[in-house]
Amino acid sequence: MSSEIHADGDIAFHVPSVGEDEIAAVARVIRSGWLTTGPETIAFEKEFAPYVGARHAIACASGTAALHLALRALGVGAGDEVITSPYTFVASTEVILYLGATPVFVDVDPRTLNIDPAAVAAAVTPRTRAILPIHIAGYPCDMGPIMEVAAKHGLGVVEDAAHALPAEYRGKRIGSIGTTTAFSFYATKNLTTGEGGMVTTDDDELAARMKVLRLHGISGDAWKRYTAEGTWYYEVTALGYKYNLTDIQAAIGRVQLAKLDALQADRRRLDLRYRQALAGTPLILPPEEDGEHRSALHIFIARVDPAQTSRTRTDVIASLREQHIGTSVHFIPVHLHPYYEAQGYRRGMFPNAEQGFDQAVTIPFYPAMSDATADRVLSAVRSALGA
Repeated sequence: MSSEIHADGDIAFHVPSVGEDEIAAVARVIRSGWLTTGPETIAFEKEFAPYVGARHAIACASGTAALHLALRALGVGAGDEVITSPYTFVASTEVILYLGATPVFVDVDPRTLNIDPAAVAAAVTPRTRAILPIHIAGYPCDMGPIMEVAAKHGLGVVEDAAHALPAEYRGKRIGSIGTTTAFSFYATKNLTTGEGGMVTTDDDELAARMKVLRLHGISGDAWKRYTAEGTWYYEVTALGYKYNLTDIQAAIGRVQLAKLDALQADRRRLDLRYRQALAGTPLILPPEEDGEHRSALHIFIARVDPAQTSRTRTDVIASLREQHIGTSVHFIPVHLHPYYEAQGYRRGMFPNAEQGFDQAVTIPFYPAMSDATADRVLSAVRSALGA
C-alpha cells in the first residue's frame, strides 16, 4: 500500500486501495505466460457485466477509449451533434471531436453540477445523434428525463460513468440504464487497474461492434489466434483501434471488483465523517443522496460559498497547501480551455458550470484514509475557512 503521508509531511490527495491480493493476481498472470488480452480479461468482463446489471461488458484500454468505442458503435460521425456538459474532464468532449461530430454544451444543475435535463431537451436539433451525460463525483444524473428525451427523438445515450462505479439511480446500477455506459479504471478511480476502462450495454449488436472496433477491426475473437484453439487467419472488417485491456490489468480489476462493496462501505463512513465535521462551515457540500440517487462517492468536491465568507477557493487551496494537505479542482469547464476558446467558446456561456468551478476544491478522500489523517484534513479545512 502507498503511504498516506509523504516524506515531507504532505497528506496525499489520493491513495489507491491496492495490496497483496492484487500483487498475487499479477504474479499469477505473469507466471501463466499470457500477458495481453486473454482469459483473464474475458473473466473480468463476465464478472463486471452482472455487477452493474448489463448484458455485455467490453474491457478497454481507458475510459476515453470506452467512450470513443461507444459513440463510434452508435454511428456518430461527421455532421452529427452530441449533447453534453462542459463541466467534465476534456476526454468527454475529445471523443466527440475524434469522430468529426460537434459537441453541443448545455449548462448544469447548480446543486449537483450534473447536466440539466431541461437544457438537454431544449438543445435537441435534427442533427442530434446522442446525449452524453457525466455523473460528476459519482452522483448520478437524473437519467429518467434524459432517457425520455432520447426515446422521444430516437437518440443514443452514452453515459460517462468514470466517477460512477457503483452508483445507482432509481434502484438500478449505473451501467444498466443508458444505451451504453463507459467506466474508467484510472489510478484514482473507485476500481483501478492503473489504466483501463469498460463499456457496458444491453444491445447485442452494439456489443459485437465494439468488440471488433476494440482490436483493429479484426472479426471474431482475435486474441485467440495465438492459442491452441485459434487460427492464424483473420479478417479486418472495420477501421478499428488498439483499445484492448491486458490480462495483467484485468487481474488487478478482478481483485478490485471482488472487494469493491467493502471499499464503498469505507467511503460511506468517511463521507459521513466529512459531512458531520464540515456542517456549519461556509462550504456547499456534495449533494445529499435521496430515494432516487445513490452516489459512488468517488471524490469529495466542496464549494466555497461567497455568500458565507470572503475567502475564495484560491485562498482555501493556498492555506491547505501551507498545512501540507493535497488538493485538486474538479473541473475546469472544457469551454474555458485555450483550445476550445479558439473555437469561439467564452466565459459567460454556461454560468452554472463556471460558478461551480470558481468555488470548487476537491479534498483528499479515499477508503484507505485513517481516522487520524481524516481528522487532520478536516481540521485543516476548517482552519482554511476560519471556522
